[in-house]
Amino acid sequence: MVTNTISLQGKSLPARIGRLAVVGIMGACLSFGIGFPQAFAGPPTDSMKGTIDEVLRIIRDKELKQAAKAEERRSLLEKVVAERFDYQEMSRRALGAPWNQLSDKEKQEFVSLFQTLLTNSYAEKVESYSGEGVQYLNERTEKDYAEVRTKILSGKTEIPLDYRLINHGTDWRVYDVVVDGVSLVNNYRGQFTKILRSSSYPDLVDQLRKKSDKQIGRAHV
Repeated sequence: MVTNTISLQGKSLPARIGRLAVVGIMGACLSFGIGFPQAFAGPPTDSMKGTIDEVLRIIRDKELKQAAKAEERRSLLEKVVAERFDYQEMSRRALGAPWNQLSDKEKQEFVSLFQTLLTNSYAEKVESYSGEGVQYLNERTEKDYAEVRTKILSGKTEIPLDYRLINHGTDWRVYDVVVDGVSLVNNYRGQFTKILRSSSYPDLVDQLRKKSDKQIGRAHV
């Protein structure tokens, strides 16, 4: 029997964008109509720009690049991203239908493990990213959903990076990131589905827990 495991990188993501994809991680609306004004949350692009600017500020801070500041730097990055990303919505979409069968306690555990997987998987990459620049292309909205299209600029390379957001009344929160046409949520949903089909939900949670423990251990070495 072939055992399916969870990939740290997201095996469907193109290899050439592995390092830059972190900006989308750390910083199924396929089409939208003309934008509608948002009375409370404000423009989606403004929300994303505020978060991305803060991530880039932390990355570029020379003092925070010192070895002694490593934990502080990572903590600051995680805090900024957590304020913009809706990890529960990302978890619900990544797990799919089985989400509805979970108890509140199980949902809370899954969200915590999935959040750890996302943040720790890309921690080393975000800390090596030099922050070349971000170009904002456009935004599209439909009722409570929006998509902000950007490009990551790195030398002569331009990587399309789109953020999908949901309106929480007073703010826009990210529920998916599309890197060069590949959806982060769909990528993980494919991996989770394979594990659930060949094994069980407890096995999936066990894999997430072991992956998280291993990542945390490496981070403190």
